[in-house]
Amino acid sequence: MEEKRRTIGYICPSCRQSVAADRSLFSLSVGHMKLPCPCGKSAFRVDYEERAYRITVPCAACGGEHQVTLTGDQLMGHKILGFSCPNTGIDCCYIGEEGQVFAALPRLEQTLDKQAARKEDDEGVFLDETIMSEILGELKDIAGRGDISCTCGSKRFSVDIHYSSVELHCPDCGGVLRLPAATMDDLGDLCAKQKLVIHGHK
Repeated sequence: MEEKRRTIGYICPSCRQSVAADRSLFSLSVGHMKLPCPCGKSAFRVDYEERAYRITVPCAACGGEHQVTLTGDQLMGHKILGFSCPNTGIDCCYIGEEGQVFAALPRLEQTLDKQAARKEDDEGVFLDETIMSEILGELKDIAGRGDISCTCGSKRFSVDIHYSSVELHCPDCGGVLRLPAATMDDLGDLCAKQKLVIHGHK
């Protein structure tokens, strides 16, 4: 049988270079796994205990670290998982299929560059006000066509708007679809989609 594998990608908060590597499910489940940046100043870490993956993620958006706990089904059940900084709403790590992770990292670099270029006195509600406005307009059009649904079968959803992303929530099963909303690539990706499907929990 082909061994199950996941690609991990993050941006080092110290040197700002992208760090990515492929790991087997076995290597993630042996107890402790570390993916350090070559600069030696940050590392993605996994501790496997009681059938749960306790992940520590370096965050280039705020300079700190964040923790998340996943089940095996959550870890392996998605093409890509993105974890966001609770302080800024900007992504800090991706786990998933190789192509998906390597496609997401350059867009994260663009978002972080945009964050770094903002003036300290810029009091905008969003990282990019124009992009967010266009994203919300596109979402309104998709919703108006009735083309937002959940894999659980529900057509109901709620919207949470964050600093650099938008989340669609299914009230019936708790599923979430997170859409980045910071760059022209984010807008282009959304405009190319005819339908949006929330990945539900049923």
